[in-house]
Formats: sequence, structure tokens, C-alpha cells
Amino acid sequence: MPILVKWPNLAFDNASHLSLHPFSESHQIFARVGDNITLPCRLKHDPSFSFGASSNRIKWSKLEGSDYEIGVLLSMGLHKVTFGRFQKRIHLLEADENDASLLMTNTELKDFGFYKCEISNGMHDSTFEVEIQMQGVVFPYSPHLGRYNLNFHDAEAACLGQDAVVASFEQLYQAWKGGLDWCNAGWLSDGTVQYPITRPREPCGGRRTDAGLRTYGQQNKFSSRFDVFCFTVGFAGHVFFVDGKLTYDEAAEACLAGGAEMAKVSHVFAAWKLQGYDHCDAGWLADGSVRYPISRPRMKCSPAEAAVRFVGFPDKKLQLYGAYCYQAQP
Repeated sequence: MPILVKWPNLAFDNASHLSLHPFSESHQIFARVGDNITLPCRLKHDPSFSFGASSNRIKWSKLEGSDYEIGVLLSMGLHKVTFGRFQKRIHLLEADENDASLLMTNTELKDFGFYKCEISNGMHDSTFEVEIQMQGVVFPYSPHLGRYNLNFHDAEAACLGQDAVVASFEQLYQAWKGGLDWCNAGWLSDGTVQYPITRPREPCGGRRTDAGLRTYGQQNKFSSRFDVFCFTVGFAGHVFFVDGKLTYDEAAEACLAGGAEMAKVSHVFAAWKLQGYDHCDAGWLADGSVRYPISRPRMKCSPAEAAVRFVGFPDKKLQLYGAYCYQAQP
């Protein structure tokens, strides 16, 4: 249920649609999961006029898509309200009466993206955009039930189960610019359903259409079912392969014997994309799928493109594959 908080001349629905104002300034911040960071924001005005910090009205929000925002913080003088998962992790820096910078502790995967700061004292106002960036990888995901079986909430849970979050439009767009081509439509964090095409072809929107992101627009988050695009970051650990013809349970035991756990899909994609991990043998992953990462295309090993190849979700009792394991750094 959206929470509506009202201050004089300042109303904010913590999950609402809006019309964006022009930004006075834009900033980029690079961070890692677990970092403590400061998002800058200052009221710009003639210093000869000052009403004191108690007259400032400050609103911080996180932008989701082109016309959607989530509440982060509202402040007017001594009265402050924080929202949702940001509670207990954020507060205002307030270095001086014109400072509205936001301190965020223990950054999470969901924190990355665009934020908007609006500050006003009744005479002057400023609007800032701050982007928290992190190197990561977007990957398509569908469960063992097969293609197009996830509503939006299932999609969120599926990504979370892979130590990832549902990708944003901007993250998918950047992945497309980096060469991601995938013909199955998937959920994005703003509730739209899209898919990236770098090589236009008949089954994927038509051969004569331009390359780009194909979109189905906003879909019903409960009844509509698609795949999902997840976003994850680099991990402080490494992926390795255990050779053999193993069942799923034997693969899990082999990883444990090596002081590791079965790798998740996110681990393999991050190792492949961010570290150039390459191994041509198919292996079990924790979700029961069988995949293998190829960063150097060659005959019999994804000859056409670098990719994490997907074999499927075979019977877990089959003794056919090795295992991909993930060992976290101590």
C-alpha cells in the first residue's frame, strides 16, 4: 500500500508517478555492495539571503523508469521521515544550512540507480540527480518450469534466489549496447517487459526492424507471465569447475569437498563477463540447470559468439555433467 506523507506544499507518495523537473546538476558515484557513500545535494542561492536550515524542505527519491519514483526521505526542519528499506541506513549530512547531502550506509544491490534531490527554502529551490553506479552484468533467466512462467513477483524472487535483482531499463540498455541479444521477453524493475536485439531476425520482431530494445510496455504484475532480466555484480570469490560425470547430488558433494558451494547462475555470468572466465565443459549449477561459459568462441565451444551457453534442466539423476562451484573469499 503506497504511503502518502504531506508537508505544507510538499506531498510525496512513496510509489507514485510524477513529472520530472529539470535538474540543476547531475553527479555519478561509483560504489560496491556494503559501501558507505554520500549523495551530494546543496541549495544554490544568493548568500546574502538566508532563512536558516530549519526553513529548508528536502525530498529524496529513487527514480524507477521514466516517470516513477520511490520515497527515500522527506525533511522539513526537525521533522524527518525515511521510507521502506532505506530506514536506519540513511540520514542527512547537514554540514551547513544549505546542505541536503544524503549519507547511505551498507549499500545494497537494489540501491544502485538514479536518485533525485529537491531542496527549497521558499525563495530558492534546487534539483539534483545522482546516479549510483556499479560494474555488473545483466543476464536472462527462466526457471526449470520453462519459458514465460514468471509473473513480476515470481521474477523478483527468481533473481533474488540467484543473488541478483530485477534489472532496470538503463541496465538492460547498457547490456544491449555491450552486445546482449536475447529473443525472449523479460520483466524489468519498472514493470515493463522488454528484450534486447542486436541482430534483427524474423522470429525476434522482424528482419527489417532496427536493432534495439523491443518492448511490450507495462504488464499486469500478477497475471502476465514472462521471463526476467536479472542484474548482479562482481563477487569477492571465484568460480571453478569439477570434472566428472556426476548427478546433481554428486556435484553438490564435490563442491562441498572443495570447500565451496554449487555456483549460482549469477556467479557464472559475473565470472564470465567481468573476469573472462572460459570453460567448455557443461556443468551443474545450484538451480539444477546445466550451463558453460565461453569468453573465447571456438569450434565445438560456442563458435559464433561469447556467451554462457544453456544446456537445460536435465534429470538430476543423470550422470552426465561436471559441476561449477563457487568459493567465497574468507
